[in-house]
Amino acid sequence: MKVLQLALDFVDLHRAIKVAQETEEDVDWVEVGTPLIKSEGLDAVRAVKKRFGKKRILADMKTVDTGRVEVEAAAKAGADIVIVLGVADDSTIEECVKAAKNYGCEIMVDLIGSKDIVKRALELEEMGVNYICVHVSIDQQMKGMRFVDELKKLRDQVRVPLAVAGGVNSESAADAVEAGADIIVVGGAIIKAKDAKKAARDIKGAMLTGKKVKTELFKRISTEEEIRKIFGVVSCANISDALHRQRALKDMKTVTPDVKMVGKAITVRTYPGDWAKPVEAIDLAKEGDVIVIDAGGMEPAVWGELASESCVKKGISGAVINGAVRDTEEIKKLKFPVFAKIITPNAGEPRGFGEIGTPIEIDGAMIRNGDWITGDNDGVVIIPREDVVEAANRAMDVLEKENRIRGEIREGSTLSEVCRLKKWEKV
Repeated sequence: MKVLQLALDFVDLHRAIKVAQETEEDVDWVEVGTPLIKSEGLDAVRAVKKRFGKKRILADMKTVDTGRVEVEAAAKAGADIVIVLGVADDSTIEECVKAAKNYGCEIMVDLIGSKDIVKRALELEEMGVNYICVHVSIDQQMKGMRFVDELKKLRDQVRVPLAVAGGVNSESAADAVEAGADIIVVGGAIIKAKDAKKAARDIKGAMLTGKKVKTELFKRISTEEEIRKIFGVVSCANISDALHRQRALKDMKTVTPDVKMVGKAITVRTYPGDWAKPVEAIDLAKEGDVIVIDAGGMEPAVWGELASESCVKKGISGAVINGAVRDTEEIKKLKFPVFAKIITPNAGEPRGFGEIGTPIEIDGAMIRNGDWITGDNDGVVIIPREDVVEAANRAMDVLEKENRIRGEIREGSTLSEVCRLKKWEKV
């Protein structure tokens, strides 16, 4: 049993139907996702059943109470399989199973949030559920959790078919099958793809052949090398969205246009015009670091061409200056990323006041050694080091969603039409 289950995790039914139509040849089961049910109600299940009735239709109710009522409603709307939560009380699960038998559907239990998935899976199997799903939630994926390890815990423990969900793509689908999954649940890697049909075909092919199909998107990462790579792909706007529109520095001018900056901060506190500590920081910085200087947001310049040239030779990724910079034409020629509040021809003097490596504050944002810094034509964003894995993953998620929307616009729609803005306006 190798089933590709498409999770339509949209909030707009028209977009869900469009993706389901594009992938109809390769998808086996169609799941009406929880966001879609919450935004459109069970009419979404009815619409999907009417259009794709030859396939098995799932309603991801995530039921945790009133089991009989919710299973009955979903089954009457056309669901062949109703998804409930494993963290629900046993009485709720038992009511779901009974209702499913009454109304001719089946029960899949989602183990998301379960503390001991093996113990709970065995209990659920005993209660008569039809399928068990190992699910790594989106929020867990953003923190770097992987599904394969969880799946392996269960494969030899239960007899019912196992589903796996949570970050599956054309590379990891083969791993999921090898680890024992019977049903591969895919949402983002298909519904956010520019070409959903190709994405579904690649994943189905990987499932059937065991051969991975390389992808640069729809991955969730955890290592420093992967973080740096993602920040090199996504924009500061994507990262800002991922951080809830916070941590962007105000009024930072891009001295070197069309050059991206990514790296860990080495912080410098100095006095306006005192360029001693900023230049000394170059000797302490490692390859790939970004020098972040707080000069009080004032003139004269604490940075220029020669400091930038030194950074280029050392492989330093860029400089951010809450203060002034000069020699901008020469810096542009070096293609060295520099961001500053002020551009002036006037240089200060190297007096040696200040500190290197201590926390600094710019525009209300606290910046510490080791925090991540990104910069592009839109400006500079600070990512706290303890949040960097999640921020990188969420920024990639933003980019992936925008890719799909961009594709729909290019096919003749508009942003307002794609997002159904009037429907979501606050009353």
